[in-house]
Amino acid sequence: MALAEMEKVLRNDEGIRLVLDLLRQRYGERLVTGHSVREQHAHSTSYIPPQLPDAVFAPRTVEEVQEVVRMCAEHRVPVIPFGTGSSLEGHVNAPGGGISLDLMNMNRILSVNAEDLDCTVEPGVTREDLNHYLRDTGLFFPIDPGANASLGGMASTRASGTNAVRYGTMRDNVVNLQAVMPDGRLITTARRARKTSAGYDLTRLLVGAEGTLGVITALTLKLYGIPQAISGGVCPFPDVETACQAVITTIQMGVPVARIEFVNALAMKAINAYSDLSYPESPCLFVEFHGSDAGVKEQAETFGEIAEEFGGGPFQWTSVAEERTRLWKARHNAYWACVALRPGTRGLSTDVCVPISRLAECIVETEADIAREGLMATVLGHVGDGNFHVLVLMDMEDPKEIEQAEAFVARLNKRALAMDGTCTGEHGIGQGKMRFLEEELGDAVDVMRAVKEAIDPLNIMNPGKIVGARRI
Repeated sequence: MALAEMEKVLRNDEGIRLVLDLLRQRYGERLVTGHSVREQHAHSTSYIPPQLPDAVFAPRTVEEVQEVVRMCAEHRVPVIPFGTGSSLEGHVNAPGGGISLDLMNMNRILSVNAEDLDCTVEPGVTREDLNHYLRDTGLFFPIDPGANASLGGMASTRASGTNAVRYGTMRDNVVNLQAVMPDGRLITTARRARKTSAGYDLTRLLVGAEGTLGVITALTLKLYGIPQAISGGVCPFPDVETACQAVITTIQMGVPVARIEFVNALAMKAINAYSDLSYPESPCLFVEFHGSDAGVKEQAETFGEIAEEFGGGPFQWTSVAEERTRLWKARHNAYWACVALRPGTRGLSTDVCVPISRLAECIVETEADIAREGLMATVLGHVGDGNFHVLVLMDMEDPKEIEQAEAFVARLNKRALAMDGTCTGEHGIGQGKMRFLEEELGDAVDVMRAVKEAIDPLNIMNPGKIVGARRI
């Protein structure tokens, strides 16, 4: 996506100068303005060109977040919350300059309430940090987008990942949030009770808001008991359609699958080469089951029978932890494995989600589109809930390749929308998918825009993302 196509955000040079002076006086060298650090804070795994902030500040307390936000509100300067920078749609870009608020120093685990199966953490805690901390409690946090993302960032983008088919997404697993609003006020969206009908659901409003409504400073999350037993494995299929039909049948039969991941033939070739594996280079499903020893054995055998019915198999599964870890590490490294297929290129990673009954049709048509255009692109997906990803490898020095890839992404999104799906199952909107959100939701985007204007009338919170300015 060319910078010229992005939502324009007017730059307030005088306000930025005043805020930088105030922050230097207050925090000295903790305010970082070096080019390399600013560049890192406009960088993500997206191919979208970076737009650098004017400075980076890493608060250590909620009070420091409030102070920075109040300064920025007074002088109308953008605030861009930053976690680990693993987002994919330009979420951390600063189109109007401003302050990148790096929250990774706010990384305390504030409480674990084992009896209530919840915990409260600061936004800079990563999912791996949390599960490492919980390892002796018998509990774990299941949302796993692959990258070791910060939990604040995962809430902001409404992340999900491989476990979503059983445990849901961040939307389902955030009990409440603490957030600094655009005027510097600190709010808590709910108490720790698991259900409430008290007023507007501000928790769900801020989960997925991508930092456009406020800065998350703490979040309470649901926890789950570590399963007694886990089994998993890989099952090859003769083609995409039979693999997808096996997924649909597995879900419709109520098999309590924890993870069910689709990997197409080219992606399997990349994974084998990158992770030194030897799985069949055909469409495959990576599957995992959680439960009792007897339960996971029964579930694996049932899935094997379903796969065989559709010409798949053999389903090679194991309950040995080391073997499963190697399998899922290979799946989580799939992005880098696929990029390695064409050295010197960048990956345009995009996702869509469709009703599960249309999944096979959508993936088959997408692979046909890739072949027709002569693109090098892999397809992987969290297909248990109809969500799949396409990674298009392109030469960033070739405008024709970029144009071709972006035209393909546009068709992919239109295809998903035509099947009553969504332009993004888990990557979010950011800058990259704003035009598709308008196509997907129509006048509902005006309602979103009205919410944004009511909460953030000065448009300082991560401007130029999701809804953009009102169209006159």
